[in-house]
Amino acid sequence: MLLEQINRPADLKRLSLTELEELAGEIRQFLIEKLSVTGGHLAPNLGVVELTIALHTMFHSPYDKLIFDVGHQAYVHKILTGRKDKFDTLRKYKGLCGFIKRSESEHDVWEAGHSSTSLSAAMGMAMARDLKGEHNKVVAIIGDGALTGGMALEAMNHIGHEKKNITVILNDNEMSIAPNVGALHNYLSKIRSDRHYLKAKEEVEYLLKKIPAIGGTLAKTAEKLKDSLKYFVLNGVWFEELGFTYIGPVDGHNLQVLLDTLKQAEKVAGPVLIHIVTTKGKGYKPAENDSHTWHGLGPYKMESGQVLKSSGPPMYTQVFGDTLIELGEKDSRVVAVTPAMPGGSGLLKFAKQFPNRMIDVGIAEQHAATLCAGLASEGLKPVFAVYSTFLQRAYDQVVHDICRPKLNVTFAIDRSGFVGPDGETHQGVYDISFLRTIPNMVLMMPKDEKELRDMMQTALEYNDGPIAYRYPRINGTGANIDEAPKAIPLGTWETVREGDYAAVLAVGPMVQVAEEAAAQLAQEGIELRVVNARFIKPLDEAYLLQLAKESMPVITMEEGSIQGGFGSAVLEFYAEKRVVGLQVELMGIQDYFVEHGSVPEQREEVGLTAHHLIAEVKKLVPRKVLRAKV
Repeated sequence: MLLEQINRPADLKRLSLTELEELAGEIRQFLIEKLSVTGGHLAPNLGVVELTIALHTMFHSPYDKLIFDVGHQAYVHKILTGRKDKFDTLRKYKGLCGFIKRSESEHDVWEAGHSSTSLSAAMGMAMARDLKGEHNKVVAIIGDGALTGGMALEAMNHIGHEKKNITVILNDNEMSIAPNVGALHNYLSKIRSDRHYLKAKEEVEYLLKKIPAIGGTLAKTAEKLKDSLKYFVLNGVWFEELGFTYIGPVDGHNLQVLLDTLKQAEKVAGPVLIHIVTTKGKGYKPAENDSHTWHGLGPYKMESGQVLKSSGPPMYTQVFGDTLIELGEKDSRVVAVTPAMPGGSGLLKFAKQFPNRMIDVGIAEQHAATLCAGLASEGLKPVFAVYSTFLQRAYDQVVHDICRPKLNVTFAIDRSGFVGPDGETHQGVYDISFLRTIPNMVLMMPKDEKELRDMMQTALEYNDGPIAYRYPRINGTGANIDEAPKAIPLGTWETVREGDYAAVLAVGPMVQVAEEAAAQLAQEGIELRVVNARFIKPLDEAYLLQLAKESMPVITMEEGSIQGGFGSAVLEFYAEKRVVGLQVELMGIQDYFVEHGSVPEQREEVGLTAHHLIAEVKKLVPRKVLRAKV
């Protein structure tokens, strides 16, 4: 097999075109086999096999900088840069990362788990190159979905203005995770299908080459003729107006054409954009037929394409989507908004039932947030369904456009807490810290799927500003969700297990962890009180003061950052009330990024398990020894 001979990009340069094409087939089969066991982003990588081979054949990584946007389309890059033997560990604890990771390889020059960052990074690297007097190439590979992100458009504007030597590969597969939306997507579709322009352009260039000498005014006239042709055939030449030389569309699965195009682009001064057209899931029929499902998934049966799903209660995401339909049926003001994640956020059924009340803005979290503000200002009830890690990108809009004017926007924050194999770029462990500090914000997290439904009803009835409920990327507990959801009194906690030794204030899934620890401690005669701290903001101040009066040692437990998190809020409250002598211990995630693995492995690493809680309880000074002053 040719693949066995490829251990570094330089090995590609000795292969013939026929051998490179054979290698592409071997890589596809390798990916299909390996990911059937580990899971991962199959369809995006099957679509870029030839492209990645062409890039590493043409350029000299890591001297030349290949910047992938986003990193989940870089599996082929990892295979070609000496990591194929590690693919059995892909996305596993302490194994190969599912995204680009600088510490893994010198060929990974840019880390990206979020989209639309590659062009800004490329501009920075190109400017650094020029300032240092170096001559390496800078190549950014970006999808048509990522190109809708505001940051990418800002970078294109700057690159075109500065005329830096940068090559942009626009991988146009008509998809990001969900089908792309927006005017830019429609524009690319028009270019992709306009064969008249391509044929006419080729004919004009051919005729110009036949003229023996073109100089002075005649040369300028010839260039104007070519430009006029573009305006005549196409409704605008947007990329060239931004300062890029546009080449394409190009067949992204034809290695000869790709290599020839890259050589052509190398001769052009200034920024070049190569528009390639690929098929997501290329070479594996199940992935080609349903690239949404096969974008990123768990293990599957390779021969049949059957996805192996875990059994048990529905995931929180499904409960959210089903409940939102219930609320939408009762209240016509409910509108769902998502930044390119209708499937991942559980909104496909809502979109089918309420097509006019489902808004997918593409990869544009900032726009989505302020759009919600606009909807709310006109009396609607927008629900911004967003992953915790992507909400970070809209922080300014949350502060300035939603919280400051106190608009009734609901945040449905999915993937809160650990996200397992997606790892550090996607961990939803910071939203408590960055949301609870904003005035007018209400922040909740349910202990189970029934309480999620109740929180959704609470948010619908709340009319005093923004409100958020966060929920994890796991299956529910099996709680009864048949009853109609009921609103929860704002800022109230509940005791789920009585005890007088110490109180654990647990958030979300940590309630179940605390109950497990309490059951084990009870066998030793230690009665632990377990509190469902379902409101992170506002706190249940009456409950906290009662604990202080009882001199009850307190342990806070959250699957989130300790810095600025729920436990910090409890300490701040006791400091404000000048409570002294009360034991308060914080359990959460310390000040570092937690890498990929399973959720149980991640909890074990940071000390958020029943046995870690038991150890903390046993370190406490018995409450009879200390008396708090309130």
